Amino acid sequence: MKTNGLLIGGIGAVVILCSFSLWGPFTDRVDFNTQIKPILNKNCIACHGGVKKASDFSLLFKQEAFAPAKSGHPAIIPGDADGSELIRRLSLTDPDERMPLDAPPLKADEIELLKKWVDEGAEWGDHWAFQTPALPDVPSIGTIWSRLGLGAHPETDWATNEVDHFVLEKLHEKGLTASPMADKATLLRRLSLDITGLPPTEAELAAFTADHSPDAYAKQVDRLLASPAFGEKWAGMWLDLARYADTKGYERDPGRKIWRYRDYLINAFNADKPYNQFLTEQLAGDLLPDATDEQLIATGFHRNTMNNDEGGTQDEEFRVAAVIDRVNTTWDVFQGTTFACVQCHSHPYDPFRHDDYYKYMAFFNNARDEDVTTETPTLRFYKGNDSTQLVQLASFVRRSVRDPKQADAEVRRVEKLARMVEPKINSHDFDQYVNASLLDAKFFVVQDKGSARIKPMTLTGRTRLYVAWGTSAPDAQMTFRLDSPTGRVLTTVPVPNTGGAWSDSVQAITLPNVPGKHAVYLSLNSPTKPTEWVMLKWVSFQPPLASVAETTLLGLLNKNPDQTPIMLDGTGELARKTHVFVRGSWLSPGAEVMPDVPGTLPPMDTDGQTLPRNRLGLAQWMTRADHPLTARVAVNRFWEQLFGTGIVETVEDMGTQGIQPTHRELLDWLAVTFVQDDEWSMKKLLKRMVLSSTYRQRSGVTPPALAADPFNRYFARGPRVRLSAEQVRDQALAVSGLLNKKMYGPSVMPQQPDGIWQSPYNGEAWVQAKDGEQYRRALYTYWKRTAPYPSMITFDSPSREFCQIRRLRTNTPLQALVTLNDPVYVEAAHRLADYMIHRGKTTDQQIQAGFRRLTLHDLTTKKQAVLLNLYRTTEAYYAQHPTDAGTLLGQATGSGTLPAAGELPKRAALLVVANTMMNLDEVITKE
Repeated sequence: MKTNGLLIGGIGAVVILCSFSLWGPFTDRVDFNTQIKPILNKNCIACHGGVKKASDFSLLFKQEAFAPAKSGHPAIIPGDADGSELIRRLSLTDPDERMPLDAPPLKADEIELLKKWVDEGAEWGDHWAFQTPALPDVPSIGTIWSRLGLGAHPETDWATNEVDHFVLEKLHEKGLTASPMADKATLLRRLSLDITGLPPTEAELAAFTADHSPDAYAKQVDRLLASPAFGEKWAGMWLDLARYADTKGYERDPGRKIWRYRDYLINAFNADKPYNQFLTEQLAGDLLPDATDEQLIATGFHRNTMNNDEGGTQDEEFRVAAVIDRVNTTWDVFQGTTFACVQCHSHPYDPFRHDDYYKYMAFFNNARDEDVTTETPTLRFYKGNDSTQLVQLASFVRRSVRDPKQADAEVRRVEKLARMVEPKINSHDFDQYVNASLLDAKFFVVQDKGSARIKPMTLTGRTRLYVAWGTSAPDAQMTFRLDSPTGRVLTTVPVPNTGGAWSDSVQAITLPNVPGKHAVYLSLNSPTKPTEWVMLKWVSFQPPLASVAETTLLGLLNKNPDQTPIMLDGTGELARKTHVFVRGSWLSPGAEVMPDVPGTLPPMDTDGQTLPRNRLGLAQWMTRADHPLTARVAVNRFWEQLFGTGIVETVEDMGTQGIQPTHRELLDWLAVTFVQDDEWSMKKLLKRMVLSSTYRQRSGVTPPALAADPFNRYFARGPRVRLSAEQVRDQALAVSGLLNKKMYGPSVMPQQPDGIWQSPYNGEAWVQAKDGEQYRRALYTYWKRTAPYPSMITFDSPSREFCQIRRLRTNTPLQALVTLNDPVYVEAAHRLADYMIHRGKTTDQQIQAGFRRLTLHDLTTKKQAVLLNLYRTTEAYYAQHPTDAGTLLGQATGSGTLPAAGELPKRAALLVVANTMMNLDEVITKE
């Protein structure tokens, strides 16, 4: 007997076959994730999910869905659809009884699908993104002979690597075909813009065109990956994720010096720092053993949170806001999940409970930054003689301790105090004020006969009290007492006259040795100027040092070196308890929780490894091979940067409400390969993607192909997207010859229209950079959150007040107005026109030279005729209006030096043509 191509012998075999067919793997069982979960999310979860549990019934978690509801009976009985209340209520016609309530009924086929699912046992399933990816088999293409190299086939001839196999399989499924390869000029421009953010030069194209070797393209890829501009381009991408800015945000929005974090990113990308290390250093560089300056600077990732310096605000409120932002950003950037929803309630759609959020927040809640205006803790960079003093300080300390291990620990303690000014107590934590206040809601101040309490701290062996304080009162004295305002006097010392309360001096006050944990009360006697404030910014109880070491330390603490904000955790008495916030409000603390990760993801501890419950342990958990999200999210983000759309389009959300992946097997293959074969190398990952034939296709499209896949979701053609804000500006500077390739350092202020900045609190102003600094790449532009650089905002840059995972590209008339009229682009057009003049004797040749410089292609006859006509009409206009020509050229050059009067119309007309070409679609688009 032959059945379905298989020869089956005997009746018994037929019975076996029938049984196998009806109930075995060939049966089309209902899949929970792809068929049932979407129906529940769309129709049921709003009332029976994480936010609301009507009738005590929730469909968010398996155990809740099968548990008895308010009626005392389960709504779903696996294997018995007819006996399940869920199916009965969905099938009713009475609108008061039918579910969903006050909404359209489910379609008949949806109810039948749910019935089938319940009758099959109501098998639950975890969302694909929350399951550890397994390495899928690479699909076969072509024929067996072509795969063995014994024959030709269009598919095997077209494909370059495994990426193409997955893409071709999906194209077959969708009835689409791949496109031919792009020409060398188009391909090199696409590659250069994607890898370095800058366009290639004509010389680079000439070298590529002349190279006919099989690996000519691969050599270009390697060249660009090795370029210093690579790190700048990809650091620019990361700045959105890190919500990087040169200001603190909120209403006052004063400056912040955190540019060293941006430089860390550039170096990390250029050095191809493995992504797991890249992640770990940013989340927990300060917790690494013997953390280097680079690793400490990396933690600036989470010091880019906003800081509210406005008077009258409560520091604790905005400290908590920063911690919450760190939780949300960590999930957005590294986990691609809308975990922020869980702050106020369990997730409406994904399997995360309300208390999961606060267990996760506990990893970040011990950070020492507390919304103080000084942005402490910071890493201080001593230079010159001060740097020598720091080295000597370590030497003094080491010589004073006999035991080498103790000496190492003591040196680390003192260096931490010298370079990070930690551990310390910020004065806003003082309480029990008498005749005292927080001046401008920032630092503790006290007047004559005033007092306050420093909360209980362990004083054993800590006989030095370091204090940052000051006043203009001539004879102010502070008394420190033990345990009460009238308790034992520890010491009385004069307050240094620093010329004003806001000017502080750091002093070390000697205390008696007091064992145990005690509160310390301070009280002020200032008879000459009783209303003059004495300000205390911070205090720190420390063990004593040798005299020479203490003097050196105080000298350093009283310096004002360059510094950058870093993450640092408080330990011991500076550690905080974390509580669930009822309904997400920090004013309503609930149950205490300990640091942990959501139960729906792999646990932190395994049989072979117990991770510390801090940010370092969290980073180690996130970069473990069994973590389902980290590698997938990273791969998807890099793919989106190259192709314009992620394999999961919602890069920010891989959860159940995100758009499903177009090529899930490809995503998993890339993720597993990224971890196992590439060992988290970002350059290897990018190289694999750009070497694929999928990436190298032409971006042109036929009408039928456009109709079948208008958004190129299945990659039947090459990527074609508008350049990013930074690329539009950098390209204009590069092709005009203005670009300054200087790397690193403080942010700069290029040309910007007047009136953009208004900083009434501190008189800050936009001071235009000079000496070529104004022509540096866009990622070095000074970024003020409340008034970002206008031209980049117009081209969809975020304000960076919060993390933005992807920029949604827009197309508005304002963008054309920017590139046609902004002084930066007018000046670039003028310099491009100068180039054109020297590259052709006739106007035709000059226009052709300019277009080739911009696109690496020659103008078509039709376009050249249009541009030549523009030149002639513009030249005629300026011949009649020479003053206008002079005004235009004067604005473009920024100086009073102009061409001879007879040359004005020609030069102005060529400038207009150059400006027009710079605005052409093929120029501001990656073809």
